[in-house]
Amino acid sequence: MTAVQTSAEQSGVTTGQDQYPAGAQVVVRDEEWLVRSSMPTEDDGTRIEVVGVSEFVRDQEAVFFSGLDRIELLDPRETTLVMDDSPNYRRSRLFLEAVLRRTALPQSERRLALADSFLMDPLPYQRRPAELALSGANLRPRLLIADVVGLGKTLEIGLTLAELIRRGRGERILVVTPQHVLEQFQHELWTRFAIPLVRLDSVGIERIQREIPAGRNPFTSFKRVIVSIDTLKNTDQYRHHLEQIRWDAVVIDESHNLINRGSLRNQLARTLAPRTDALILASATPHNGDAKSFAELIGLLDPVAIRDPESYRAADIEHLFIRRTKISPEVRDQMKGQWADRGPSHSVHCPATPAEEKVFEELAAVWLPGDGGTSVSSVPLFPYTLLKSFLSSHAALRATVSARIKTLEKKDDPQGTAAELAALYRLSELAADLTEADSAKFAALVRQLREEIGVGPGSDERVVVFSERVQTLEWLAEVLPTALGFKGRAARDCVRIMHGGLSDEQQMACVEEFGLADTPVRVLVTGDVASEGVNLHRQCHQLVHYDVPWSLIRIEQRNGRIDRYGQARPPEFRALILTSEAEGAKDDTVVAERLLEREDQAHRSLGTAEAVTGLYRAEAEEKSLIQDLLRGRTVDESLDARRSGADDQDAGLDDFLADFFGPVGEEAPPAEPTEVDGSAPAPGTESPGGRGAASPVLPRLFDSTAQFLDDALREVYPDARTLLELDRDQQSGLLSFRPPTELVHRLKALPSDYLREQRLRERMLVTFNRRLAEHSLQRARESSTSSWPEISLLTDLHPVVEWLTDKVLVGMGRQEAPMITANVAEPVYLVQGVYSNKLGRPTVVKWMGVTWRKASGEGLVDDDMVSLLRRCGVGPTMANKRRYCDPTPLREALPHVLDTAEAFLNTHRDAWDEPLREPIEQYKRRLGTWRQPTLAGERTKERLADLADSLLTTGRPLLRVLAVLVPDPDRRDGDDGPPLVSLAAPATSPSRF
Repeated sequence: MTAVQTSAEQSGVTTGQDQYPAGAQVVVRDEEWLVRSSMPTEDDGTRIEVVGVSEFVRDQEAVFFSGLDRIELLDPRETTLVMDDSPNYRRSRLFLEAVLRRTALPQSERRLALADSFLMDPLPYQRRPAELALSGANLRPRLLIADVVGLGKTLEIGLTLAELIRRGRGERILVVTPQHVLEQFQHELWTRFAIPLVRLDSVGIERIQREIPAGRNPFTSFKRVIVSIDTLKNTDQYRHHLEQIRWDAVVIDESHNLINRGSLRNQLARTLAPRTDALILASATPHNGDAKSFAELIGLLDPVAIRDPESYRAADIEHLFIRRTKISPEVRDQMKGQWADRGPSHSVHCPATPAEEKVFEELAAVWLPGDGGTSVSSVPLFPYTLLKSFLSSHAALRATVSARIKTLEKKDDPQGTAAELAALYRLSELAADLTEADSAKFAALVRQLREEIGVGPGSDERVVVFSERVQTLEWLAEVLPTALGFKGRAARDCVRIMHGGLSDEQQMACVEEFGLADTPVRVLVTGDVASEGVNLHRQCHQLVHYDVPWSLIRIEQRNGRIDRYGQARPPEFRALILTSEAEGAKDDTVVAERLLEREDQAHRSLGTAEAVTGLYRAEAEEKSLIQDLLRGRTVDESLDARRSGADDQDAGLDDFLADFFGPVGEEAPPAEPTEVDGSAPAPGTESPGGRGAASPVLPRLFDSTAQFLDDALREVYPDARTLLELDRDQQSGLLSFRPPTELVHRLKALPSDYLREQRLRERMLVTFNRRLAEHSLQRARESSTSSWPEISLLTDLHPVVEWLTDKVLVGMGRQEAPMITANVAEPVYLVQGVYSNKLGRPTVVKWMGVTWRKASGEGLVDDDMVSLLRRCGVGPTMANKRRYCDPTPLREALPHVLDTAEAFLNTHRDAWDEPLREPIEQYKRRLGTWRQPTLAGERTKERLADLADSLLTTGRPLLRVLAVLVPDPDRRDGDDGPPLVSLAAPATSPSRF
């Protein structure tokens, strides 16, 4: 039994568990600490993260374990009552507000608390993933966000993480993404939500391992990190580190890559899934066409959601899954011009040059003969590999031919390969002397870029050019600048190349440079590494398919790089279609052009093309199409045959997929009235992020975070203009100041390049003005040096707000509670009551006003502290007469007050707990019917049953005395002014707070 349990249980105010709620003060090693978060461990009791309060450890961060250290949670019966001599009782009001802010919302609170406070448009469809994650439909916040390309999955993830943080369930966050979107994801979460993620790419991990002691776990150095899946999938190197960490939330982007059991990515996911509370998977293409494989993905979220992995319906997993397309009613109706409609896909016909016609003739005669002819190749699919290489470029053709020759020359069967080798040598001779002058597509590309799109010296127009072949990309990057008229340094800077062979740093640099308006980059030539997750729409609405992938999914993914939420101009697409007059030639009109038309049709009618073939993977689509071409089918016959189920071995698969990828959960909740134009909303409708009255989810004493911050600065730094060099622009709302040492220490969690580029350790620029913050973000995108904005939006999660909140909390002495002279008829004690579960998370949080009448032995409770304070006149205009009040009789009543509060909480506990209890009981019933034949399955079942039980409220409430409202000795009922407030009997219909 720990010291805290001993001391607290003697006072009768805690449970048998170690409870250290966020915002509470504890004494460890004879120093005072403020609890930031706590969670149980298997061996060492409760792990608590704290920040120092007392002078010797002030602002230092530390971690303690109740099984290793004596952690004393202060006994509320020993509370010291002190007078507040600050103007308008500012210190007391700030302290109460700070406690409200630092207390995690209970698990039973399902509503969003912070949705209106971030730098994102008020679109209800983007809130729905967070609402579903918190709805209680699942045992834990676990969700697959499967919105199609471009709808804003990163914003949906950011909002979900923000809500988890506000609930004390997001202290330790791990985000796993493809390497080329690391910085993009990190940038969005900080600039939009003020959630800092430390980027641990391969270089970052190496740097940390050099700085920390040998053998130290690099993931313990930071609480919130982002790392590439390519770095982390090396489970042999990192598995033992990952197995030692428990996360509050794990995000895995592009999670369709996790499906294949046994792959390194799958092993990584299976390592992380049981070691996190919240798990958010994101993918625009989450299905590979196999119901069993998809069940594996869903099993990461909830192992018991699917009983039979070969037979299940969308309804079985609707609590774990959300998917919308651009034409979904809730998306379409809410966009209202915020996403420009895409234009058509233009096919630019490029008649083959004489040199190219010779290659077409050779391919048609020898490699892909019609009328039942036999190909010279013994590998059925290789002739189409040759064809696709040639349709890309002569450079790609040469590389493919050369690689095949080397392969055949190593074989021990010279007679069996002689004919194919001879044919390869002839192709090699035909391709050897080809240059850009012999390329019809290159000539057409230059015309399109210069004449139709307007790319060239003196123009700001940008375009992204896609090709499947690295050799094509490298060739284009070499010859394009001169062909476009660029010279000298401009020729070196106008084109950037991106493909999978580059390092993650190089790929991220390409994306960032292309997205900055002032950089000289005009053309990004890229492979399909950029077709997943990369934002290329900031400065670009033009896309050219230099060659066309033989997959509808891949075409859609490419187009989605510029056709996405936030695109201000109609996206335009062009595809270069190489045509031939050679007899039997399979030019781009045979496959590529028809696929472009089918993708465009599917996008406009269905919102997505990925379900057209029923294969759900780009590689499977291409392989199936080539096999059908070998059978003599056309592109349309191949696509239609797949959707009709003619080739399906599983007759039930199509029905499942149609159900699954149909309008899942499209009934949108009614949109809430929200300010969108920056004008002042109606009183009482403003959001908690600094624009007025608090959300009904959050109990607040101050009308806005801006008001709280202003008063906190005045209280903590009375001479802020000198001490912090504070400068405030009243017109724009910009705050500029020099961060003190303790704030600089907190800023270490911010991206290092952001800290360096904006010199944040020397001066910070922050604001509550959304328009100013948005303008700063846009200006950063137009910069040639950095995409990080110099001005950040102050949200409840911003380090500046958290720092000042903690400064206010520690401004009150150890276990002190202020006395406030207010408009009350008798003393009213403000008491916080918290029920928790076995994991230490609050399940019920109550803010109460309690009166104890000694004469009658009666205790009265009002469980809406915020409303009570307003009725009692506690606010910024109240006068502080600084009159001394003897605290002795008030302290003598403390045991009775706490007993009254606990009795009230116990009376209503079951009613408050019901919204939490029912979903847990439903899950346990479902778990009871889940049968697993393996020992591992039974252990999983036991673990989930224990988890379900651990989420229920347990034990007695933790109580804390926050303040005492005392009567004004100069006031009597009947005097001028509002009537004195007296508490009624204990509430029979308690409020939500």
